[in-house]
Amino acid sequence: MLFHVNASSGFAIHLQIETQVKHAIAAGALKQGQALPSVRKLAAELGINPTTVARAYQNLERDGVISTIPGSGTYVAANVPRFLKSEKLRRLQPYARQIAVEGSQLCLTDDDILKIVQDELAKLGERVGDRK
Repeated sequence: MLFHVNASSGFAIHLQIETQVKHAIAAGALKQGQALPSVRKLAAELGINPTTVARAYQNLERDGVISTIPGSGTYVAANVPRFLKSEKLRRLQPYARQIAVEGSQLCLTDDDILKIVQDELAKLGERVGDRK
């Protein structure tokens, strides 16, 4: 199974699916034009409500990541779009909120939370100061 969800993660299930689809495309596990499982099939595999999968697919389609052909199926979009900075920031915001909430619940300081994020960026070979 390509996708999985964790209902107790505190992160919305539809967002987990959206993130995993995007990561699979970025990693090359899903190629442009490749079919995705139907809403019902993926919901059954993950043991979740089909409405949740449909919401994830709708958001991905709105963002131009996938396309649905009625009666044929859902596919990885031919040209996954480049986003404006404002759109990138809008899409990243829920993850930032999740990090802030988790850090707060763990009684970490703002500096500790920021250090963790900076360390992860460093592991990716990027420095926060180099971003534009």
